[in-house]
Amino acid sequence: MLFLCSFAPSTDLSEQILRQIQEKNADAHHPPRYSLKQFKNLPDFLQAIEEEHDQIDCLLLEAVEGLSDLLAQLEKLTILLPTVILKVDAAISESDDSPNDWLLEPARPYHDAITQMAIAELAQLDRYVEEAIARFLRLSSIDASQGHPPNPGLNLNALNHLSQQQNRLAEKLKARLEYLGIYYKRNPENFLRRMAHPERQEFTQQLKQDYRKIVLSYFSSESSSQVESVNAAIDTFVDSAFLADISVAQIVEIHMELMDEFAKQLKLEGRNADILQDYRLTLIDIIAHLCEMYRRSIPRER
Repeated sequence: MLFLCSFAPSTDLSEQILRQIQEKNADAHHPPRYSLKQFKNLPDFLQAIEEEHDQIDCLLLEAVEGLSDLLAQLEKLTILLPTVILKVDAAISESDDSPNDWLLEPARPYHDAITQMAIAELAQLDRYVEEAIARFLRLSSIDASQGHPPNPGLNLNALNHLSQQQNRLAEKLKARLEYLGIYYKRNPENFLRRMAHPERQEFTQQLKQDYRKIVLSYFSSESSSQVESVNAAIDTFVDSAFLADISVAQIVEIHMELMDEFAKQLKLEGRNADILQDYRLTLIDIIAHLCEMYRRSIPRER
């Protein structure tokens, strides 16, 4: 369950948000997905944020006058959280070219991974919440790769807190949503098909080396510590494949290439290659893990 906290002074919007959350939680076959705490009064909202920010997974904020000041207050309190701004359609369309124009003030308050949505799209609130969390979890890594901090207005203390909040949220997601925790870390820019050719070659080569190590140790593990080590290696391998959007067919191709290599070596040694059939269990194990991750990464239909 994700803990959402909303600040919506408009009674109508507040009721719409509540109605949407209730609908998302209405599936009798699954536990509730969201817990919602709502506020119309700013002082009460800020007090709740100060006291419970470690438990909050995402903020829902109505785009009202003084919103930039509110976000500046949150930054001053060193409270950085995934955030969805709910705006009227006109405000969204006017800012299409620069989606954060409403934030562009000298101090550049808060962080740059804020997600905006039109109030008319409230039926898709869950998608925007997921997008906000995903962008927040990627915030530091994206900006670090570009050689600058996530936001020029954030001091070192705020940046440290950002990292702590990201780690805390990732752990929450892992505990609450099982494989969905890592799902939020997926960045399409890191998918194998979008990598530059040298990077793709390096990644693929590393994946093959990791798979080779798993295969060689899969049946030689006897002690519990060795078994745990192999399981950990499988988890790491599958995580890497999942984050890079590697297909099952590509895993099978890696397996077959390795088996061909082993078969040639066994032939040179005058040994029977039938033993290699046992390694299909390794392939099945890894494919099962990967397929389960992809299955759980698909948001449930309501």
